Amino acid sequence: MFADLGPGAAIDRSVVQLFALVSEGLAQATHALLAGERETAIGVIERERRVDSLVAEVEALVWAEIDLGRAERDLRHLVGLLLILPELERSADLAEHIAQRALNSLGFQMSPLSRGIVQRMSEVAIEMWSSVAGLFMDPSAAMVDLAEDDEEIDLLHDRLTSEIARGEMRPEVASQVTLLARFYERLGDHAVNLSRRMVLLSGGARPEPG
Repeated sequence: MFADLGPGAAIDRSVVQLFALVSEGLAQATHALLAGERETAIGVIERERRVDSLVAEVEALVWAEIDLGRAERDLRHLVGLLLILPELERSADLAEHIAQRALNSLGFQMSPLSRGIVQRMSEVAIEMWSSVAGLFMDPSAAMVDLAEDDEEIDLLHDRLTSEIARGEMRPEVASQVTLLARFYERLGDHAVNLSRRMVLLSGGARPEPG
């Protein structure tokens, strides 16, 4: 894919890079959190600034292409890109939020069960992001159904909330774990939103809001 050297291919390659940055950031943020690796956490935080910069670059390129008055099919693709860029940027922000908690050694203060749940939430979210990234790279592929994965993340969120409610973690730790649960849940939501946006990119009907 993206074999030609035109501006459209360059834009798509940059979006693929954004998908990779978000997925890698999520994996490394979770590892930093649970392993207490400050340097890894700092790397994720720095990566988020790279995502912000790349998103701005891609947006500028997309608008430049739109201003040139591209054909209707290309215009649809460009508009679709403008819709998915915010999802990528916000997801990088969420990975950074997780990494920020690693700087305070939150992972070592969590209960064993909560650590296991967070690890699984991360694994499911990464699987979802991998599926959506693959769909972007190969628009001819069948649409992915993330409903089962999204449901699992919701169930894990509920389990983590129940674990927090048991009161075995200090209040200040419990409050931060509550935020972690929300971060991973939102990462799953963004993956679902992106899968719907792919319909627009592939020239299908406009996706339903959600």
